[in-house]
Amino acid sequence: MKMKNILITGGCGFVGSNISIFLKKYLKNSKIRSLDNLSHKGSKLNCKRLLKLGIKNYKFDISLYRLIKKLPKFDLIIDCCAEPSVEVSRIEIDRVINTNFIGTFNILKKAKKDNAKIIFLSSSRVYSISEINKIVKHKKKIKNRLLINKLIDQKFDVLRPKSIYGLTKLASEMLIEEFSYAFNLKYIINRCGVISGPWQIGKQDQGFVSLWIWRHIIKKKLNYIGYGGYGNQVRDVLHINDLCELIKIQINNFNKINNKTFCVGGGKTSYTSLIQLTKICQKITGNTIPIKKINKTSIYDVPYFVTDNSLVNKYYNWKPKNKIIDTVKDTYNWLIKYQKQMFKII
Repeated sequence: MKMKNILITGGCGFVGSNISIFLKKYLKNSKIRSLDNLSHKGSKLNCKRLLKLGIKNYKFDISLYRLIKKLPKFDLIIDCCAEPSVEVSRIEIDRVINTNFIGTFNILKKAKKDNAKIIFLSSSRVYSISEINKIVKHKKKIKNRLLINKLIDQKFDVLRPKSIYGLTKLASEMLIEEFSYAFNLKYIINRCGVISGPWQIGKQDQGFVSLWIWRHIIKKKLNYIGYGGYGNQVRDVLHINDLCELIKIQINNFNKINNKTFCVGGGKTSYTSLIQLTKICQKITGNTIPIKKINKTSIYDVPYFVTDNSLVNKYYNWKPKNKIIDTVKDTYNWLIKYQKQMFKII
């Protein structure tokens, strides 16, 4: 399907910038634009990458509808803009709600005004923490071995507490569905888990794969936090290139497939525990670093998450190609190449 004008919110972030550049390459006749206030680490570096390719960025906050409504008309809006840290959402509640929920509200008003379609990047954190905890019932199980107990799909419980961040993403999903019902807005919602790969500036609670690799490169200590400090928490990890490929497929099939919610993650193709990630980083970098055990578990942490991609595979014949080792290698090579810039940013 042809989309002449595409706006990507959070377009100078890790996910948004990669999607922008990918679509610029594959959608030759489309004009790609970014909306990003450049407040996050690395966003200014990504903005320069976009400008080199002729992708303009509108530098203002997504919470400001008075500015958003003045933007040119778009055929498609890909909403990647978010404050993605669950821990930050307990501290900076106003900012998280303004960015993640009010921002989506503003984008929906713009989509209604333009008669634009929307692809919304939601989160695996919309799911209930207590129900995820029930998947791994005993600490001994996550201490002794890596379990794939259950794949989590879009039918999993979302009613119980999930973090303030998770609430903003779920509320945004519901608002999108209401706009669709009221105004015939066409949408796709992708509930993404951990996404990683080149150009990610990693932090402890967001982008942990990139952080793990970087700390091994510079030989700086890390922590296994929570669940006894054993490092046995399990996550699936989606390579950013696999996500970009899916977005391209969804755009090309938007007329046929829309108004659906998909779970999108590394699934059984790509998952790891922290301790396994440590072993991979040790092998690739040749470095061993001290890792401290911190027993206390955050109320927002979960011991396990592996995505069920069966629905998105059914509709698009898509599944992730990259395994965790591929993601780590690609990210490592990027970090080595841009090591000088990383020292200035991180």
